[in-house]
Amino acid sequence: MATAYLSHGLFKAHRMQPDHPESPQRLVSIEDRLQEAGLMDILVYREAPIATREQLERVHTARHIDELAELSPEEGLVPIDPDTYMCPATLEAAWRAAGASVLAVDMVMKGQVKNAFCAVRPAGHHAERDAAMGFCFFDNVAVGAAHSLEEWGLERAAILDFDVHHGNGSEDIFRDDPRVMVCSVYQDPLYPYSGSPGIPGRLVNVPVAPGTAGPAWRHAVTDAWFPAIEDFRPQLIILSAGFDGHAADPMAELLLTEADYGWLTDQLIALAERHANGRIVSCLEGGYDLQALSRCVAAHVRRLAGV
Repeated sequence: MATAYLSHGLFKAHRMQPDHPESPQRLVSIEDRLQEAGLMDILVYREAPIATREQLERVHTARHIDELAELSPEEGLVPIDPDTYMCPATLEAAWRAAGASVLAVDMVMKGQVKNAFCAVRPAGHHAERDAAMGFCFFDNVAVGAAHSLEEWGLERAAILDFDVHHGNGSEDIFRDDPRVMVCSVYQDPLYPYSGSPGIPGRLVNVPVAPGTAGPAWRHAVTDAWFPAIEDFRPQLIILSAGFDGHAADPMAELLLTEADYGWLTDQLIALAERHANGRIVSCLEGGYDLQALSRCVAAHVRRLAGV
């Protein structure tokens, strides 16, 4: 069964400051690499739709949604925090990034595809229920997870976050919802300097020190994540797929390689086969060295596609 690739041209129109690391070139580099590897030819491409207000309000407050609409500029840039800006294209891009995860969930639940990769900007996992931050406006994976529960009647969904930064937004949204497991492996200390005490069997935070390389990172994930996921038995796995733990990435100090991300993808595919009929929705988060990012995404997508 095929793998879906969801994106939209507007994602490249979302811009922040000149020389900002979260640039449109990130998607260009990913698409170029996938084309060169022959992967785009075997993926099922879909344009990311605009999420509905109802879908967003499952995980965000009405005030937050309205505030972003009010801040959206007709020209220029509006700062949200010292590192996060809105341009005229940002608001629609954020609605479509959330919509991508919803459509991806629908496609895997209908059996149209085995799994899906959402090549989206802006990212989402730092967006809390009532706040945008850290390059993020709406929590894309949270919107997808909530959609799977409310529209598809799932009883258990897992958000697995391997971005180098802690997924504070997803944790904030689902901390008190027993239907959703949230696992995060991240460098500590590092922005957003969060990672509250976990909830056994459902909220699994795995901090690793700067300088951690692949073997130790794999060991930490194997020990902390996998037994909890096996016990939770998720019916859908949603990935916050950040590749900024790569050794070449300028935003952090882990020493991972594309082989490490390939290994983790293989492990999560096996878990999904055992518990979720293979259903995985992966949403792009971080990754700021263009060459490293594109190689890691290609390794990730190649394994999702089984080629």
